[in-house]
Amino acid sequence: MNWEDSILGFKTHLKLEKSLSSNSIEAYLKDIEKLLAWTKLEAKGNSPLSLSKKDLEQFSASIADLGLQPTSQARIISGVRAFYKYLSIEEYVDESPADFLEPPKTGRKLPVVLSPEEIDEMIGTIDRSTLAGERNVAILETLYSCGLRVSELVNLGLTQIHQEEGFVRVLGKGNKERLVPISKRALKHIWLFIDHYRRHLSIDNAYRDTVFLNGRGKGITRQSVFLMIKKAAFEAGIKKVISPHTFRHSFATHLVEAGADLRAVQEMLGHESITTTEIYTHLDRSYLADTLMKFHPRSK
Repeated sequence: MNWEDSILGFKTHLKLEKSLSSNSIEAYLKDIEKLLAWTKLEAKGNSPLSLSKKDLEQFSASIADLGLQPTSQARIISGVRAFYKYLSIEEYVDESPADFLEPPKTGRKLPVVLSPEEIDEMIGTIDRSTLAGERNVAILETLYSCGLRVSELVNLGLTQIHQEEGFVRVLGKGNKERLVPISKRALKHIWLFIDHYRRHLSIDNAYRDTVFLNGRGKGITRQSVFLMIKKAAFEAGIKKVISPHTFRHSFATHLVEAGADLRAVQEMLGHESITTTEIYTHLDRSYLADTLMKFHPRSK
């Protein structure tokens, strides 16, 4: 099997078997293109089947020599391992030579989190007398109430909101559905936006079910949400570097701090592995340490 056929097969596998987004597929293919470029430079043959474990270790060392950040190196190694796992599943190789390929240690940064007071301050900067203002308040309340990814928010449909039950049906990564509770406060602001503004818009047919629309009756973009949040943070005097994802981190952190079960938080966030969710226990420990330093007599 040559490189062209194997990469094409891998792309189909990621799309049909893994149900990955086009952005994720493109990222995986770029990783394999780097491996292919290295094999050409090192004259390692015209097939991925000819590469040994030692060859892949040499490739791993070569990307480290380029001075890439450990996170970038780990991303590439992860892509190569996924590629050879596909070749193994399809029985093109008996055993994946990438199975024991070790990515560099990347460490784990704790995400930036907003306090409930900071979120209220940001919402307080928004002028609710306009379509964009009422919509933006509803967006911030929904992000914080449900812990949604920004892509999940901009694609949220009216038919996904189950008001009586107090849940939203979210279509997450890999087209996986999950049910997430939504607060009465977020629901109130969504329906204020719908009743006072959305129902009066001339809505493009493609966006009839989309909740959050712009003044032209079309769906908002992720970039517009990002810019709105940056503006609200600036006007609230918040110096933290934040994004829409900061509301997701805040949602999870505040739940864990309040004693929520980690498995329940994992389910609401739509994490495949609980190890991804466990970072919020580290944040919780930081919160406890800060509380100790602030209030314990021996810390003064």
